[in-house]
Amino acid sequence: MGDFKVITSDFVNLQISTSKNDISFSEKRFPKGITITELKSKLELLTGGSCSTMQLEVFDKDDKFVCNLNEDNQLLGAYPVDCGMRLHVIDKFLLKNELESGDIEKFELSEEEYSKKSDTVRAFLQRNKLGQYNADIKQKKEKLEAEEKTQAEKLICNSRCKVTIPNASPRLGTIKYVGKVDGLQGFWVGIHYDEPLGKHNGMYNGKQYFECPDKYGAFIKPFNVTMGDFPEEDYDLNQEL
Repeated sequence: MGDFKVITSDFVNLQISTSKNDISFSEKRFPKGITITELKSKLELLTGGSCSTMQLEVFDKDDKFVCNLNEDNQLLGAYPVDCGMRLHVIDKFLLKNELESGDIEKFELSEEEYSKKSDTVRAFLQRNKLGQYNADIKQKKEKLEAEEKTQAEKLICNSRCKVTIPNASPRLGTIKYVGKVDGLQGFWVGIHYDEPLGKHNGMYNGKQYFECPDKYGAFIKPFNVTMGDFPEEDYDLNQEL
């Protein structure tokens, strides 16, 4: 039997939930090449939990338990984590609770004062070369964004296209938007699908990027979009069987 290679995405989109009922977050995108320690540092900034005490659990789309992310030095990509799964953060959230208490006076540090402190999350990340302070990860991110921009510039609005996403059938549609999307990293392509296989009507986080019927719109990474002569198929549901 010949050799073969399985190619998967370098990133994974996960829904974030926490053990504190009043905290919920939208879908977040993480590189599979980060360690669980680096992942916890990102979640610390997002949830207000603590890297040293938080526990991470993964649930699938049917809300069934998949695994614990309990090895701090292991890569996220080493676990059976796929897009659409839920990452559940378990912690006491003492820092967030204290900051939200009405009995404690709140204050803010200036950027200069914050940079001088040695006991902050930023200082921890810098000392350990994690996240954006990891030269390799930063370089990979910059390279990916440059490649995405180059690919995005080749796509033309109102052109027909085919969308190919891992673990999904190819979908046909029309390119309606190319560029940045507020709240998301990198470049995105707004697609008006021929069928109701999307997630929205061209609006994301309250901003309308393009117009289409509800559930016909989606934002897709440029590498998953192929522009070409793809005639719209006739989905006549009244044909005889």
